[in-house]
Amino acid sequence: MLITGAGRGLGRELARQYAEDGWRVVACGRACPAHDFEGRVEFQLLDTADPASIHDLAVRLAGRPLDVLVNNAAIRSEASGLLGFDPDEFLRVVRTNTLGPLLLARALRQNLVAGGMRIIANIGSRAGSMAEGLLDDYDDDYAYRCSKAALNMAGAQLAQDLRVDGITVLSLHPGWVKTDMGGVEADLAAEDSARGLRTIINSATIEDTGSFRTFDGKHIGW
Repeated sequence: MLITGAGRGLGRELARQYAEDGWRVVACGRACPAHDFEGRVEFQLLDTADPASIHDLAVRLAGRPLDVLVNNAAIRSEASGLLGFDPDEFLRVVRTNTLGPLLLARALRQNLVAGGMRIIANIGSRAGSMAEGLLDDYDDDYAYRCSKAALNMAGAQLAQDLRVDGITVLSLHPGWVKTDMGGVEADLAAEDSARGLRTIINSATIEDTGSFRTFDGKHIGW
């Protein structure tokens, strides 16, 4: 399996848990992590905002089967609010959070076809839900919200297009997780979020393709 944004936070915890369970994990990040991974983890450099980096990764992995692709890498805008965001920063967030996962799905499609499980898990956010994203969340990070809403649509389209290959595409909300991105006030430990996400990923079938769920299995309105 391959996990992006695995140098720290939720991605690193997912890599740790999967490796501990005996999976062979390809952990990807923009820079080598400060602390080495343990177990069956191979690190690969990858900048999901750079199409050339995605292409190079696909070349290095050519012919290698992948059971699962977890598109976890994401960033937030440095300035939020309608008056605060910068257009270039906005586009940088979209390139990382939306375009990157879409290009990876395309680049690694044949790797997934060669795998046994054939699952793409996009780690999205309830913040990108048109139906529920603003109900109890007052964050005004336009770039992050829009990028995750667009990722939802990309996932829905991929679910339709990749069904012919038997590839299941999931949109998953990890919860408000205590990571560098989530902050210390978050209410969910990375270990618990990763455990819940793994339960959904490991039990997914083609009948689940195109679904949008929380880490504990609840369905989210689009």
